[in-house]
Amino acid sequence: MKIGCVLSRRTAPLRSISRLCAVSKSMSTHPDKSQMDQPLYVSPVDAEPLHRYRQGGYHPVALGEYLKAGRYKVLHKLGWGGYSTVWAARDQRLYKIMRLTVILANIKKEIYVAVKISVAEMDHDGETRELQTMKKLASQHPRPKHAVYMFDQFDLKGPNGHHKCLVYELLGPNIPDTIDARFPNGRLPGKLAKVIAKQSLIGLDSLHRQNIGHGDLHTRNLAFTMPYMDNVTEEKFTEMLGKPEIGYVRRSDGKDLEPGIPEYIVRPTSYRTHSWNSAQSIKIIDFGESFLHTAIPGTLHTPLPVRAPEVIFQDRIDYRVDLWSMGCMLFELFVGQPPFDTFLITPKILVGQMREMASDGLPERWHEIWDTMNAGDGRTIESTGPKLQEWLEEVYFDGPQSPDLTREDIARLGQIIGKLLQFEPSARASARQVLDDPWFNE
Repeated sequence: MKIGCVLSRRTAPLRSISRLCAVSKSMSTHPDKSQMDQPLYVSPVDAEPLHRYRQGGYHPVALGEYLKAGRYKVLHKLGWGGYSTVWAARDQRLYKIMRLTVILANIKKEIYVAVKISVAEMDHDGETRELQTMKKLASQHPRPKHAVYMFDQFDLKGPNGHHKCLVYELLGPNIPDTIDARFPNGRLPGKLAKVIAKQSLIGLDSLHRQNIGHGDLHTRNLAFTMPYMDNVTEEKFTEMLGKPEIGYVRRSDGKDLEPGIPEYIVRPTSYRTHSWNSAQSIKIIDFGESFLHTAIPGTLHTPLPVRAPEVIFQDRIDYRVDLWSMGCMLFELFVGQPPFDTFLITPKILVGQMREMASDGLPERWHEIWDTMNAGDGRTIESTGPKLQEWLEEVYFDGPQSPDLTREDIARLGQIIGKLLQFEPSARASARQVLDDPWFNE
């Protein structure tokens, strides 16, 4: 995304720096890729960290290889994270059925899929929670319209161990990538932002009605659907995603690669050649932090700027953590940056900013933790910055972008966000209550 300079009246530490040049780039959940001063393995393509290709780590994947006894043919890389890599593939079995059966050829079936291959290490439970969630969603009829759908699962044995693989419907670019590619001013048009916001709330409501928490709600986990592609050839499909760019891996000491190291790294697709249009709908993706009400985790790893305060204060969590994150996400969808700093943010600074923005006061049960946190380095954070509505209007109207929403629109938006940015989880408006606001249908 772009950088738009916005003058700040905040005086909390770092606020003047990050607001003076308001960095609107969304948060990344990728791990630090510079953990080794002198890496043993190097590649000209910068993607997932090569030192994670080890026992218990990533599975080495090659373009054109077949997974699950020849069913899924790998065609491109879609992305990677701390616990998985994600690949675009063609479902060979469905492809053959559709070629042989005229009747099935007239039914909408996904030939192209996304295969998420988890790391082999078993000292985390994210994939287990994700699988539980996806099975729960798959049992719903009709299935949720604005949440990604899982088709299949299988286990994969490789040189680095046993990997759980989840097969999802193939989706297009996420919100930040779409803005980078299509909107050079750094934010979505107001009308499109409202459509995306409404669909996101519909998706979240469908999760919360099942007592499912997403746990990692931010704009990178909203993706556009792909157009109907049942008759798209592999060549055309590759053209849509862009020709894969690969970088061969070598050892810095010149020795041969070990069995668990990939021959080359593939740069994830940017979708920049994808024939995107705003009529395509949005789906919530990446359920790696999700949870059922029967398996609530002790903490979550939501990006800090959109992390709910009860997670920071180590209080009991439930699906309502998503409501706080949704409030942050609504702010970002319309103005192009989250309400809180993303640059050099710390829990202490973030809570100080939360106190400026939240519609209620810090719950008494958190006061002792906050006092300890606030006095930890001898510097005290004071709540002296503008409130939510003032900051929302300042960023939206005083930035370099031309506003296409009215001041009344932004005032209504601020009221909606304020119902979500409540410290007390029970005080937050539900996704359904927010959807019922007439503003989304105006």
